[in-house]
Amino acid sequence: MLGPVETRSVSPVFVGRTEELNSLNEALARAAAGEPQALLLGGEAGVGKTRLVEEFATAACRQGAVVALGGCVEIGADGLPFAPFSTALRALRRALPDELAAAAAGQEEELARLLPEIGEAHPARGTGRHDEESLARLFELTARLLERVAAERTVVVALEDLHWADASTRHLLAYLFRTLRTGRLVVLATYRADDIHRRHPLRPLLAELDRLRTVRRIELGRFNRDEVSRQIAGILATEPNPAQVDEIFERSDGNAFFVEELAVCATEGCGTGLTDSLRDLLLVRVEGLPESTQRVARVAAEGGSTVEYRLLAAVTRLAEDDLIEALRVAVNANILIPAPDGDGYRFRHSLVREAVADDLLPGERSRLNRRYAEALEADPTLVPADERVMRLASYWYHAHDAAKALPAVLDASVTARRRHAYSEQLRLLERAMELWDTAPEDVRADLRPVDYTEVYPPCGCDPATTALRYLDLMAEAAVAGRLGGERERALMITKRALHLLEEDGDPMRAAWFWVQRSHLVQALTRGDGWAELATAEDLVRGLPPSEVHAEVLANVANWSMVHVPGPEAITAAESAVEYARLVGARDIEMNARLTHAGLMVESGGVETGLDEMFEILRQTVEDGISAVASRVYVNLPNALESIGRSREAVPILEEGLGYARKYGLSDKEAWIWGNLAESLYSLGRWDQAEEAAVKAELVGRSAQPRGFHAANRAALALAGGDLPEAARQLAAARSHFGSHDRTPQHELPLSALAIGIAAGEGRLLDARAELERVLDTGFPPGTQRYAWPLLLTAATMEADSLGLPVAEQGRTKVLHRIREAARTLATNAPVWLAHERWLRAELLRAECADTPDHWWEALTVIEPLDRPYDLARVRHRLAQALLSAPGGAEQPERDRATELLRLAHAAADHLGARPLADAVTLLAQRARLALTAAPATDRADPVRSLGLTGRERDVLSLVALGRTNRQIAEELFISPKTASVHVSNILAKLGVSGRGEAAAVAHRLGLFRAEALQSPVTD
Repeated sequence: MLGPVETRSVSPVFVGRTEELNSLNEALARAAAGEPQALLLGGEAGVGKTRLVEEFATAACRQGAVVALGGCVEIGADGLPFAPFSTALRALRRALPDELAAAAAGQEEELARLLPEIGEAHPARGTGRHDEESLARLFELTARLLERVAAERTVVVALEDLHWADASTRHLLAYLFRTLRTGRLVVLATYRADDIHRRHPLRPLLAELDRLRTVRRIELGRFNRDEVSRQIAGILATEPNPAQVDEIFERSDGNAFFVEELAVCATEGCGTGLTDSLRDLLLVRVEGLPESTQRVARVAAEGGSTVEYRLLAAVTRLAEDDLIEALRVAVNANILIPAPDGDGYRFRHSLVREAVADDLLPGERSRLNRRYAEALEADPTLVPADERVMRLASYWYHAHDAAKALPAVLDASVTARRRHAYSEQLRLLERAMELWDTAPEDVRADLRPVDYTEVYPPCGCDPATTALRYLDLMAEAAVAGRLGGERERALMITKRALHLLEEDGDPMRAAWFWVQRSHLVQALTRGDGWAELATAEDLVRGLPPSEVHAEVLANVANWSMVHVPGPEAITAAESAVEYARLVGARDIEMNARLTHAGLMVESGGVETGLDEMFEILRQTVEDGISAVASRVYVNLPNALESIGRSREAVPILEEGLGYARKYGLSDKEAWIWGNLAESLYSLGRWDQAEEAAVKAELVGRSAQPRGFHAANRAALALAGGDLPEAARQLAAARSHFGSHDRTPQHELPLSALAIGIAAGEGRLLDARAELERVLDTGFPPGTQRYAWPLLLTAATMEADSLGLPVAEQGRTKVLHRIREAARTLATNAPVWLAHERWLRAELLRAECADTPDHWWEALTVIEPLDRPYDLARVRHRLAQALLSAPGGAEQPERDRATELLRLAHAAADHLGARPLADAVTLLAQRARLALTAAPATDRADPVRSLGLTGRERDVLSLVALGRTNRQIAEELFISPKTASVHVSNILAKLGVSGRGEAAAVAHRLGLFRAEALQSPVTD
């Protein structure tokens, strides 16, 4: 619209900043090599942050990088949610349309909350249920989007004016800085350091980011005298007078923007008589402009960071020619500049806009905001569609017109909720509550809950006639605060709401607020949340079925499953399912069904519970109920692991990782990684388990997944013999879980670790004290998966401490208590039965009463479980029992012990279980047994040509001697079933139909002694 204009106050020469620019270019080089970079650029207003970013962006573009700029938008005192990210993503979409579309494929609906254009071809199926992970999901998908776009080319995302950022933008930036792991990506954010006062909301974020080693912070200082001289020379296009340089340097104190203003003022002859007030310095050139231009500047200052031309025309009410002329003068004077990405204008520097806005009279400011609001209401196309609602709400609010502001602010709160900008939603709802009493009654009467609220379930009233209530706003605000991380504010809102409800007589609504309070109390580590849930349950007892009633019961059931599983929890879950079905609350129904299925597994209905879990997974994935489906991906493999079916759990967990990544469910992904680490540990894949535990730490952000990860690493360290690391991880786990909400599923494994570490460090009395504490509390129903390993750890400690004087006192009592506790635990899963037999043998060992038969019985039930570490430990104990028993010095028993120790040592060595390997080695040395077989002297081994394994060779030799499957099992210390499998494999590999033919083949090939066929052969 405007032709080229003269720009005089910006130096064409880039002055100084060599060190800072080098730092930025180094970060660009590292990003180009595939290492994402996160940088913060701080400095006072006017010091030159924007100019430095422009120079860096130009250099990056010359090197082939794609640069996307985004700035935090200020409208009055309000920032638009996610504005800098929306602008940057829009720039990326213009530069790389195909790449961005491919990176966003499948997640357009979710990512449209940041960039509406991306979802235009994919209409939303609905806003979906808002949950604890809604915001994290959006953040994770944004991080993945940027990583994918930057996978093949270097991308720079520069976000300016972070001091104006809304809370959601700050949270998203923090998430990116913490989680970006791949891609050729630079994320650079600038902020005005002198604005960050003690209570500024950006201050905690800067402190948090300072603690991250991956974030580099650059502070931009002022110019020295030589740099000021070079800057002035660039502005004036001539060498300045040294006296003039001294004066400008002294008055500007090296601030680049003030140098420009003073240099221009000196040139134009307006420098004489200037006060020392910076505000006056900034206003002096504005006040020298024609009145019409000053008027346009005042209007633009109140409109926001950028004001569209048509909106400016509507508010100034100038004729088009007059407006263009006034704008031309302002642009020539370098007061305003055309917006880089649209048909609008902005002040060249925000300091000038702030000075002009501060110079407005109070009534003038309200009048201008009213004009902006009226213009926008008359023609909504004056501003971009994704900004319209938020800006209208801000204009009406600052116009101090409650009748207009209340509905506009409520509309804006709905928009914020849809974008998952929960912190902004909370701020807007608090404004609505502030406006509530001053808004005319007829305006309030026309407001409807169906238009503005969604968290409190419908009450069954006619939505067309039911008026919006103040409590409806409080309900929305409480949930917005909880989901947006503003939990203290949310807790205060629930407290006020419950106080109001004491006189209201609405038990259903009061119960709903008590449920919210339970969530908040747990999140703030103020308690376990049960008192609040119990109050809610009492309030709904006896009331007709409703969604609130179903939600209360579902929460009670889920809490009970975690804390006190048992019949009452099952009853609550069944009632929740029934009520949810009656009122059509499908999400609540599926959640309650999942809780019920988990309780069924724990109470003994294993197959029924697992079948139900598989069905819930199928239905929730098909119906797109991601919050419940992701929970199934955590709970179902966890249930399989609890009953010893680790190998079945692993593929479900791997599938769940893909699902969680697809939907950006980072906390669920962390839980899944933790469960995967646990199952891999059971299966003896310890290197992979360690990798999974590390992944869980990288992904998980909330406390409990991090605690679970630390517990997994503690178990690995303990089994590997690294006691200091195990103790450190145990302390970390306890710190993450806290002491406010102790649950058996977390507390019992940590106690087992504490006992194992104390025993390993020789602190027997500390270990016993931990055991006594656990036994005094007791094992709740359904906790056998955690109780059996704990009791086994304690029993092993007692057996290993035989002969120590400190251990003798109290041993009998401890062993008795362990036996009594074990009698209460279920054994209806093979893994639990195996632990029971193993525990019995260890207790007898602690009393010097164990025999090989006891350990043989334990081995028989453990061998089929696919748990190599447990199997190796039991083989070690069986060998010890064989060597200690009467006849242990005889050769057959020594041969058996040798074979067992060789197998146990091989497993321990492979796993890295150093304490077990050392114990096996020590036992072999004492018994004078060789852990390695003598090398074969015959180079040609016909067994290898037949494809037989070492174990199959051993079995074939016994088959050739006529042994039955049971006899083979006894000699090789395997189960008869395993022996039968080996025999079947041998027959297939030899191509024979019976054991006699197999023996004949072995004899013909000279595999074994000739007398092998002289023994009778049993088919």
